[in-house]
Amino acid sequence: MDLEELFPDKPGDPLTLLVKQDLDPLSVDELHARIAALEGEIARVRAKIDAAVNHRASAEDLFRK
Repeated sequence: MDLEELFPDKPGDPLTLLVKQDLDPLSVDELHARIAALEGEIARVRAKIDAAVNHRASAEDLFRK
């Protein structure tokens, strides 16, 4: 999936800028640090998704009663 499809109306979006950044000038250590930061962000986003899904399920359960 193209990022332009995900973020079509967000010029200057940090994610779009991130994936377009040239990696050639970065050292191996900098690339490893970048991967670690991105993995941390992935974990944070997954936790947010889990919290949202659990919150919605709890709300649906509450209103079913």
